[in-house]
Amino acid sequence: MTVSDPSAARTDGENLSASIVIRAYNEEAHIGRLMEGLRAQRVQPHEVILVDSGSTDSTVTIAQHYGARIVRIAKEDFTFGRALNIGCEAAEGDILVFVSAHVYPTHETWLGDLLGPFGDERVVLSYGGQLGGDTNKYSEHRLFAQWFPQEAAVPQKSYFCNNANCAVRRSVWEALNYDETLTGLEDLDWAKRAQAEGGWLAYVPKASIVHIHEETWAQVRNRYRREAIALRHIDSAAHFSFTDFIGLFTANVTSDCRVALRHKMFLKEWRSIILFRFNQFYGALQGHRDPPELSRALKRRFYYPTSETHNHPDSAFENNVEGRIDYANLSARKSEQ
Repeated sequence: MTVSDPSAARTDGENLSASIVIRAYNEEAHIGRLMEGLRAQRVQPHEVILVDSGSTDSTVTIAQHYGARIVRIAKEDFTFGRALNIGCEAAEGDILVFVSAHVYPTHETWLGDLLGPFGDERVVLSYGGQLGGDTNKYSEHRLFAQWFPQEAAVPQKSYFCNNANCAVRRSVWEALNYDETLTGLEDLDWAKRAQAEGGWLAYVPKASIVHIHEETWAQVRNRYRREAIALRHIDSAAHFSFTDFIGLFTANVTSDCRVALRHKMFLKEWRSIILFRFNQFYGALQGHRDPPELSRALKRRFYYPTSETHNHPDSAFENNVEGRIDYANLSARKSEQ
């Protein structure tokens, strides 16, 4: 991979062609709202590609209705990195934009904002802000606030990013494919390798999406477990002991409860806080103790949990209405144009 030197000419990032790549499995409850949000963007993508891993509901039909091109991957062949590589290989755009099937953009300028940093050829990746919806757990809202602050960073010092709302330069992906063996955190692994080659990472908080989760406690635990397994591959110095579990569980429950008390939500949320933080850190502890190679049964458990229900939040992002997409009136507005 070759990253341009600091004297490289700058271009308008919004003029670069963008391919949207969406990984999906049984997301009929969400995919329509995401596609409506993409249709509303002031900067339109060159194409939308849905990488479907065996959906049995109406996910594919809904995506096709909005003009998405469908690329299929066998359910048993799925990994996060493999599905991304397949989608990227099928894409034609200069910039590869990744969004989860259960997110939706909050503003009509989302895509333009996400593409903006690529005007500097040193930038190889940009990612945007995230907010939880009404169905996300209280402590996950706290995590989003921690992971996605209001301050932009170009270049960013760490290799943190998140492929639920992310974009990479295609020419760099061609040299650095996603690791298809990881059980998660393929985004951090890619960013770490790209950054080591001299690439810049950009955080753009205003390129924001709502990220919907309605997970069972077992799903929360499994998510952090498989991410811990992946982290061990990405960072050989990573470790997580029982002492870490106790310390981090106690500290985060205390912090969440203190904030919940301040916001007069403690009585409603105290049980959720304890259960989320327990499953978050117990899952991490399990992941650091698991063998490096997963059995087929365990892979299936991580990638395809038995219950995958999500609901739409109706009031997310109400505190920032300027330029916000009016989903209630979007379809009617489009039909009049």
